[in-house]
Formats: sequence, structure tokens, C-alpha cells
Amino acid sequence: MCLAAPAKVISITDREAVVDYNGVRTTARLDTLAEPLAPGDYVLIHTGFAIRRLSPEDGEATLRLFDELANSLDLNDASSSENAEHSRAGNEQQPQTTSDS
Repeated sequence: MCLAAPAKVISITDREAVVDYNGVRTTARLDTLAEPLAPGDYVLIHTGFAIRRLSPEDGEATLRLFDELANSLDLNDASSSENAEHSRAGNEQQPQTTSDS
């Protein structure tokens, strides 16, 4: 499975753009993109290439969905950790029985 991540276009030089992934800046090639692009637009990036232009509204909405997904995974991880801790604590508190064989 492949995943394309949205990034905000900061600047464009020839066929390369400086893009921002929520504070992390990198470059992306524009060779595969036929749509016009301007700073402030968002692009979907896959393996270093911009594969689709997004409007600022669509880019921001997509990033909000990514954040929601990440937050839900964090909540699930925290819940799993709490359940594991509770289970370990419960196992430690159970009295040990011995058999008189």
C-alpha cells in the first residue's frame, strides 16, 4: 500500500518546490504534476514527487483528518498500555497457592 502525504508549497524553482510538512521543510519534484501550482497550494507527495495539487482548503482538511487519525491511534495505544498495566498489577496481587502433595 502506498500513502501520499499532503504538504504546503512554500516556494517554487523550475521543476522543484520547497514544501512544508507541519513544520518540516523538504523539496519535492514537480515533473509529474501537470496542474499549475503556486505558493500556498498543497500537493500530495509520494516518494518525493508531487502527484496532485490540492486547494488550501482541501489540504488543510486532509491534514486535520491525518491529525484525527494520529490522535485516535495515540488514544488506542494509551488505552492498551493502561489495560496491560492493570492486567500486570492484577496478576501481581493474586495470592499464590501451594499444593500439599
